[in-house]
Amino acid sequence: MAVSFFDQFMSPTFLGIPLIALALTLPWVLFPQPSSRWLNNRLLTLQGWFINRFTQQIFQPMSPGGHHWAALLTSLMLFLFTLNMCGLLPYTFTPTTQLSLNMALAVPLWLATVIIGMRNQPTHALGHLLPEGTPTLLIPVLIIIETISLFIRPLALGVRLTANLTAGHLLIQLIATAAFVLLPLMPTVAILTTILLFLLTLLEVAVAMIQAYVFVLLLSLYLQENV
Repeated sequence: MAVSFFDQFMSPTFLGIPLIALALTLPWVLFPQPSSRWLNNRLLTLQGWFINRFTQQIFQPMSPGGHHWAALLTSLMLFLFTLNMCGLLPYTFTPTTQLSLNMALAVPLWLATVIIGMRNQPTHALGHLLPEGTPTLLIPVLIIIETISLFIRPLALGVRLTANLTAGHLLIQLIATAAFVLLPLMPTVAILTTILLFLLTLLEVAVAMIQAYVFVLLLSLYLQENV
């Protein structure tokens, strides 16, 4: 039974072909395409309002040099948001529960922000490794600590997203299994467990949205330090 709980996190295959590529491509099909009309429908208007609000909130405190990343980070936000939300549907696979995928997104983007900082303002970028006014004896220790914290950033990005989504999916499956088992034995307890499952599902919807936002927000903060 314990092994079957983790089967939902295995990448599905069909005739030996991994279907994770299909799961990564599907979200882009769900978004409505912009039209050439002067007036859009309500769905397109809501989508445009959401994208504009998100872009303004992320990039307003950033210098103009970081605004070139607006299309990339906004697309990443929508991509992660859709993957997380689709993973809450029954009989679906959530690619963002795979640490390899999250690290494949986090490491190149984090490395790009570091390279931009080292290329544009190397003195300022290296200055983050040693705070001003540090005592002489603590300089080697602080440089080592700040360097380690710098290289931990992409790992924290990937692990945070993976751990939050994995824990939520496991809790949903555990409580759903408990409600199913308790239904013929203790119907009242099973009904209360079902209500708890419904509330937990609402919480997971919020977690799916928040984690996508936090992933992109932290990347924008790393970018803000280096532009």
